[in-house]
Amino acid sequence: MFKKILIANRGEIAVRIIRACRELGIRTVAVYSTADKSSLHAQIADEAVCIGPADSSKSYLNVEAIMAACEITGADAVHPGFGFLSENSRFAQICEKCGITFIGPSPSSIDMLGDKATAKKTMENAGIPVIPGSKGAIESIGSAKELASKIGYPVLIKAAAGGGGRGIRIVNSEDELEAQITAAKQEALSFFSDDAVYLEKFIERPRHVEIQIAADKHGNVVYLGERDCSLQRRHQKVLEESPSPVMTEELRAKMGQAAVQATKVSNYYNVGTIEFLVDKNNDFYFMEMNTRIQVEHPVTEFVTGVDLVKTQIKIADGQELDFTQDDISVKGHSIECRINAECPEKNFRPCPGVISVLYTPGGPGIRVDSAVYQGYTITPYYDSMISKLIVYGKDRQEAIMKMKWALSEFIVGGIDTNIDFQLELIKSEGFEKGNYDVGFIEDFLSK
Repeated sequence: MFKKILIANRGEIAVRIIRACRELGIRTVAVYSTADKSSLHAQIADEAVCIGPADSSKSYLNVEAIMAACEITGADAVHPGFGFLSENSRFAQICEKCGITFIGPSPSSIDMLGDKATAKKTMENAGIPVIPGSKGAIESIGSAKELASKIGYPVLIKAAAGGGGRGIRIVNSEDELEAQITAAKQEALSFFSDDAVYLEKFIERPRHVEIQIAADKHGNVVYLGERDCSLQRRHQKVLEESPSPVMTEELRAKMGQAAVQATKVSNYYNVGTIEFLVDKNNDFYFMEMNTRIQVEHPVTEFVTGVDLVKTQIKIADGQELDFTQDDISVKGHSIECRINAECPEKNFRPCPGVISVLYTPGGPGIRVDSAVYQGYTITPYYDSMISKLIVYGKDRQEAIMKMKWALSEFIVGGIDTNIDFQLELIKSEGFEKGNYDVGFIEDFLSK
């Protein structure tokens, strides 16, 4: 097993990884920017190294600085968390060349699955249902118009190297197509340094359901149930739950088997997530594969009992999975609310500042993944998520009740948060009945 792991990330996921390493008896190295000098992950790791200024391009995305931190601390592995360099094949390659284990998939898998157009073509060739659309990146406006006319409007324009809801445009008619392609390409170039975009049929009012998988380096692949991530705002997830309210045992088996097949054809190892769109007829379509740990992984951990971060580390160490498909069953129900430093009343404007008061809920079946504390300063430089509140109940009704009182007890003073908004969402009739889709929050906000 590794002796020392460097965590190339920040915030709650860095803290989560440090705790998993402690349970495995592995020493940890935190890296931090000057803006994160007082951050929790930098304080609780065994060692901490400053890697640059607040600008993430000069710190958390600075490959050279991170590799230098590995060298001076003697770290023999790097865990990238999510975001930042977690799906960067060049970073994985550099780690490999330097004799440092990248806790993630191979660079070739990252490249194949990171390009959504290539990934879609791979899945289609493997017989996995995909959304009708272009076979690869759009080559010309003329070909895009021809294809859109063939599959029918509305269509989606999506960044091939995209993620996090960036580089996506809905096009309702041919008159809009050229302008929206141009806009999507500009955004894609800005965020991903790649302006390639592809076109696909827009599935109206689907649910966003993802399958969690774990795959070792010995060919063993297991799926660990699903997460419903349909509650989104501007393509950003707000609340997730497992199992999905629309899931049946038959549908879970079909989607799970498709996810396993997708993993195998990709020669993939690591934990990962295959994301699907599910329409009103419960037909599902491959959307993309995320080659990293997900923000919403705790709900899967609650309902399956599998520690996904420790599983990642063991896979990277070359160990076989210590569970089989027969060992996995989805028990109970779990819900996660993302707690953000933002003001819902002002169009969810980010709200940096000092946390003057902090009280987090506790009790059986309550988990708070966070890196903030009383007196901590939320800076304007990074993502606005400050905590994840996760609950577990014997069934969905109990989980909803726990989340209601847990949100009511969650107190953050000095900054604005979305806690009250999350409570309103949980109390809504549509959520309580499990009757929602990817457009639910936009409708909820318009009322």
